[in-house]
Amino acid sequence: MWNLIDFAVLSFTSLFVIVDPIATVPAFLAMTVRDTQAERLRMATLSSCVAGGVLAVFALGGRRVLSAFGVTVPAFEIAGGIVLLIVALDMLQARRTALKETPEEQAAGAKKEDVAITPLGVPMLAGPGAITAVLLLTSQADQWLKYGIVLLNIFLVSGLTYLIFRLSVIRPAIFNTLTLRVVTRLMGLLLAAIAVQFIVNGVGGVTLSPVFSQMTR
Repeated sequence: MWNLIDFAVLSFTSLFVIVDPIATVPAFLAMTVRDTQAERLRMATLSSCVAGGVLAVFALGGRRVLSAFGVTVPAFEIAGGIVLLIVALDMLQARRTALKETPEEQAAGAKKEDVAITPLGVPMLAGPGAITAVLLLTSQADQWLKYGIVLLNIFLVSGLTYLIFRLSVIRPAIFNTLTLRVVTRLMGLLLAAIAVQFIVNGVGGVTLSPVFSQMTR
């Protein structure tokens, strides 16, 4: 029971921190500045649903992709942990990581009439970092119940993303620059710890190949 609770807390925390809807609020408001409140709320709904759907697809089929390419779980934990650590270091400096969006993507989004699907849903919310986190979590799911927990947390994070976007439309003053920077840095620190733990787990699970084992004897 405690193992499932720990996994549920880890998966929710990892997903919420890496999706990071709070830090996405300024970009969302900037790209929809010319839209009405109703249009902004529609985009908030659609972008949250798109992000949740994309992450759910990778949660269901990601492990098959790893198997198809012959990638072991420890190897992916190490690589994925490094990716998440890069995102965390950017968050600790209170800046948007290029893994979520490049300046070119943000500029292009500002010119679009509807940014709900791209770039807001993908890649700002469901970007490479979030997809990596989902794959890491499902790679550790050794029973169907844990798969269900990951999917439930994906939809929970999507729902919270919508609520945060909705609040930013109705009460934009809440999301001032100082608050966003403090929250982003705290979440970055938490994500850094999670990323390091993934790397440690991956290193601990690495099995030396027979050739390398003979060379080190």
